[in-house]
Amino acid sequence: MNQHGNLDPETAWDIMTLLNDINMRGTTVVVATHAKDIVDRMRKRVIHIEKGDIIRDDKKGGYDEI
Repeated sequence: MNQHGNLDPETAWDIMTLLNDINMRGTTVVVATHAKDIVDRMRKRVIHIEKGDIIRDDKKGGYDEI
């Protein structure tokens, strides 16, 4: 896994797991990232925005589908 911000890969994944648990309990969580590996592993909704326009909205997306 690649580095994400100032977090080591294990900590980044731990935070994403925590956010996923919060989401599974009914809270909407929005994450803005360029971390392809995390997006691909999470397989959650991906909204791709370019210059303020929605380019893609995929319910079970990943970077590999962009």
